[in-house]
Amino acid sequence: MEFESLGARKSSKAKILLAENNLTQASIMIDYLENNGYEVTHVEDASSVFSAVEKHSPDVILLARLLPDIDGIHICRSLKNNSETSGIPIIMLTNKSTTSDKIIGLRAGADDYIPEPCDEGELSAVIVARLRTKSEWDDLKQTTRQLREMLTRVEMLANVDSLTGLFNRRRFEVVIDKEFKRSNRYNVPLSCLMLDIDHFKKVNDMFGHAVGDGVLRETVKIIQTNIRDVDTVARWGGEEFIIMSPNTQKKNASFVADRIRKSMAGHTFENVGDKKISISIGIADIPDPAIHTKEDLIGAADQALYDAKKSGRNRVRLYGSTEHS
Repeated sequence: MEFESLGARKSSKAKILLAENNLTQASIMIDYLENNGYEVTHVEDASSVFSAVEKHSPDVILLARLLPDIDGIHICRSLKNNSETSGIPIIMLTNKSTTSDKIIGLRAGADDYIPEPCDEGELSAVIVARLRTKSEWDDLKQTTRQLREMLTRVEMLANVDSLTGLFNRRRFEVVIDKEFKRSNRYNVPLSCLMLDIDHFKKVNDMFGHAVGDGVLRETVKIIQTNIRDVDTVARWGGEEFIIMSPNTQKKNASFVADRIRKSMAGHTFENVGDKKISISIGIADIPDPAIHTKEDLIGAADQALYDAKKSGRNRVRLYGSTEHS
């Protein structure tokens, strides 16, 4: 990813919002600013300031200390407390020149303070300085946004299987760890289902890996269609998938598993002719006296899957049970 350079400048005119109800002062300043290449929007009251900021997105605000409806200090504070407008430099204009008055304005968030009537040289220098600050602020925001997008993509790559769009093994282990602890704490059941596509190697050998990838994606759709929103499915590796089913005993999870199994057996997969593809599923749950950790739970589901495949495939087996479907 290429970042914009911190020194980048817009080719369009810099936009100045002038909030000044003294029309004589405003007219003088507008003429000077426009003659120096600035695009000026003029408002005379506080309520118009906020709508003008939203509409015009100014680069600098020249804000009179005293406006007819709301004190400029309150406007300044409101703009600086808003994350959308906090980066816009505010130059306070006032006919008051006391130090205490300047302190009040600066504490409210004003970036500079200029007495009226303005000295044109001072006004120009301050605007240029604040435009430089605004440009750097905008560049920083842009860079921050790009970094966040990059971090989001990196996090997605770290947690999501690129082929299927499911959580990967690493992410699933984090999720099931939290759910396992919650189930133990509140003494509620948790089921784990391990699924494996039967004879998947033959699919790859007969039709190629591209077709095999398609079978994996179609299998994911079948699984997702048959589970609840609260369930979590992940690609465990190769042609293996794993499901975490909270608040569910393995006997109830077996109904879901059998729906998946029947949907697979009856599904017509693309690009494999009339070949039918089945799936084997093993299920374990807690509480179970033999299961003490999440690794035990996953291992028990894997053992049940092994039993399902050993006993003929295309079936569901429960850990610790001789019954199968």
